[in-house]
Amino acid sequence: MSKFSLEVLSKYVHPFIQTTDPEVILGSVFGEDVALTRIEDGMLVSHVDPIVGAVKDIGWLAVHVACNDVATSGTPPRWILLLVLVPHKEDEHLLEDIMRDAGRAANEIGVSIIGGHTGYSSNLSRPLVAVTALGTLAKQNPVLTKGAHVGDHLFITKGIALEGTAILANDFANTASQLGISEHELTMARELMKSVSIIPEALIFAQQGATAMHDVTRGGLLETLLEVAKLSEVGIEVDASRIPISPVVSRFSKAFQFDPLKMISSGTLVAAIPLEHVEATRKSLDDKGIVYADIGEVIEGKGVQIIQEEQATLYQEIHCEEDELARMWEIYSQDAV
Repeated sequence: MSKFSLEVLSKYVHPFIQTTDPEVILGSVFGEDVALTRIEDGMLVSHVDPIVGAVKDIGWLAVHVACNDVATSGTPPRWILLLVLVPHKEDEHLLEDIMRDAGRAANEIGVSIIGGHTGYSSNLSRPLVAVTALGTLAKQNPVLTKGAHVGDHLFITKGIALEGTAILANDFANTASQLGISEHELTMARELMKSVSIIPEALIFAQQGATAMHDVTRGGLLETLLEVAKLSEVGIEVDASRIPISPVVSRFSKAFQFDPLKMISSGTLVAAIPLEHVEATRKSLDDKGIVYADIGEVIEGKGVQIIQEEQATLYQEIHCEEDELARMWEIYSQDAV
């Protein structure tokens, strides 16, 4: 599944969702992970996300992905609503599996499932799960995508292309084997899904004064950085050699011929950290055993410069409609049907 382009969103979506409600602090803004609504004791943080680019563990993944977005504001999620659609009326066991997995994820995070909707549609070729996640902010200010300042350091956690690689290992195992991926490599890739939650590091970054946060979903790290740069009205300079890529991700990217920088990667969090908080942030992450890398800085200018072997490539255009996992589904969809 891909998003519509920014041009399409600006023309056909955003003009129809403006609000004059004074209690809406932050409504629909491209690139922001959450909406903010004023409530009696602070702010309600909300986010909705669909998952259709996976089959195995889709309920578990959908809950984690939506809750991740609430956490990027600097607060833990508390409640979720589930929408589950399966292809056929007879898919009762599939529905059961999805709900069991969603409940397992909710227990892991510590959120309550407070409602939702289940159903079936013959127009679907695979299940669709959408999760609305909710949390509250009381005394602290929210961390948004648009807050990065010149001089901030760019941290990312764990590595890139995590979720996309794990989904390929789960749902495209036959293709992977045909491309020379071993059973051991498939197992290692599937293990990447266990690191999908970014809630622990998001709360650490918020406590350490992060000026901006954005989790790495559709479009991968490159799209995430472009959105941070655009909304913050800054430039970003990244040293490609500092970007952590696990050997199994590199193996899959070569076999499937996808760009790890553009592959969906729930489990990876980008945070802009002021220089004076960098060392304290490192210590907090180290103390919690969270893998991270300081990959660059926020600079004056526009777009994202990626420096590789002393050559700088400047990216400026937002392409939220492009995603490597969606491209894999187009090429290899027969494997997962």
